[in-house]
Order: sequence, then structure tokens, then C-alpha cells
Amino acid sequence: MTFCDISIGHATSHEYHTGCTVFLCPEGTIGGIDIRGPAPGSRETALLAVDKPIKYVNAVMLSGGSAFGLAAADGVMRFLAERGIGHYTPIRPIPIVPAAIVYDLFFSRGNFTPNAEMGYAACENASANDVAQGNVGVGAGVTVGKWAGFETSMKGGFGMASVEVAELEVCAAAVVNSVGDVVNDDGSVLAGARSKDGMWISQSDRYRRFPERPPANLGTNTTLVVVATNAPLDKIAANRLAQRAHDALAVAIRPAHTTHDGDTTFALATAKIGHVPFDVVANIAVDVVAEAIRNGVRHAVTVDNVRGLAS
Repeated sequence: MTFCDISIGHATSHEYHTGCTVFLCPEGTIGGIDIRGPAPGSRETALLAVDKPIKYVNAVMLSGGSAFGLAAADGVMRFLAERGIGHYTPIRPIPIVPAAIVYDLFFSRGNFTPNAEMGYAACENASANDVAQGNVGVGAGVTVGKWAGFETSMKGGFGMASVEVAELEVCAAAVVNSVGDVVNDDGSVLAGARSKDGMWISQSDRYRRFPERPPANLGTNTTLVVVATNAPLDKIAANRLAQRAHDALAVAIRPAHTTHDGDTTFALATAKIGHVPFDVVANIAVDVVAEAIRNGVRHAVTVDNVRGLAS
């Protein structure tokens, strides 16, 4: 599948189950963001706010490694700078690369985190077609369904989805590292907290009541989303699209936006077609983001004792 003229590249450490994923944007791409998680890890996201004058985005980087993984954006900066891409300044162009991270240290034990070299490699690997899903890039070490404890979790991953209506394209990518369960359209669990006998724990605990946890366990979960369209959106509309993308988290993840999550959505508009009513784009985006979240777990492969749906 294509991704609204945006190229996507992964760099993955299969040894340490971590990685990063870059979205390389065509010239003139406008970006927006909505951060609703209480413990996000991010870089350059303040530039996307509607009151900031810079509106164009050159790339978005999503990385594992918790806050250490923000270093992967340095590699993206170098890749773009070598090609003269960035916001004009009198001395040299400055690439605009907003970034966000997920906490995926459970498998690696923190012995390796994505770095600038991995970020650069992700750019070299970027393609507009046939982008891998599952345990790749930023999705390599993520998990879902941790509301009852890490031992009940299942493997999350990187997922994508898209819809085309006439000339309009709306695309989404998600890395699913949620404390909540990922659910189907009807609310049934697709992947999430499982008991030792393989039953969904939510069947006996409808409200998914969290056990008491030490403060250190807060903020170790995050779902990150990039939703894109080829429609022309100004910066205000791009930020509104990022807001609407959070509707999909509430649809596809139960619960979402908890004290334990750092949920963040990016929106990108490449303006390759003429005017489309905003609500048409946004309504489609909710469905597409929800499907990308579900595809993230559908393509996930088992790691150690953490089961994935794809194996």
C-alpha cells in the first residue's frame, strides 16, 4: 500500500527487539499533533502547535528505547541535511523532524536503544510501497494488554491501513504499546490480557480494574499514530485531524488514554489534490486509524513467552 506520497522506513534490532520508523514527507507537508498521554516522550512537537509559525514538516520519527530512543532523530536530521532539506535559515536549512518514543525495554532490559545510526538507516530503507508490519521498526518490542500485569500481555506491533475515495487518500500507521486490550469493531478482544488458561481476563473483569502498581510502572505504555492525507489542510485543520485520530484509540483500545499511557497522534497533509471537506477526511481517518491499530497486533509475532497473533 502507498502512504499518501510519504515514504516509510524501518530499522530493526531483532537481537534486542527494538527499532525505529521514519516517515519522510514530500515538500510542503503540513503537520499537526495531539498529545493526550500524561507521560509522553517527544522532540520538536511544540513546533506543531497552531500558534507556532513553522507549519511544514520534513519527517516524523517514531522510536523505541524510551527517551533514549529520541537520539534516532539525530540520524534523520543528518540524512535530510545532507540533501539540503529543511526550514530555510541564513546559514543552512534546519530539518524539521518531530519525534516520539515508546517504552520497549522489557525485552532488551535496556541494553540497547535506537541511536542516530539506526535513524539514518531507517531513512535509507524508506519506501513508498510494501512497508512491513508487525515486529519491525518501532513495533519490534511493544506489547498490549498490560492492565492486569506484564505477565498477561500479548505482542503488539506496527500496523498500517488506508482508504481511497475517488482522489482522496487517508492513511494511518500505528505502533501499539498499550496498557489496554486491542478490540474488534464489536468490542470483543482481538489481543490483550490473557489468563494462564488462555482466556481474556476482561471476561471476568468488565471494567479492567488495574491492580495497585508502584509509580515506576506508570508511563511505560504508549500508542503512537501517524495519520496522513493527500487533501490540503492548513495547520489548524491538521491539528484537528490529530485530535480526531484519538477517537480511534477509544474505539480500538480498551481502555485508552489512561494514567499509564503516553498516547500521541501526528497528522500530515501533503496537499496533492483539491479541496475536500474536513469532516470527510476526519471521519475516514477514525476508521483507518482503528484498523491500523488492529493490524499492528494482527501482524505481531511471538517473542519469548509473549504471544503474538501472527505466530
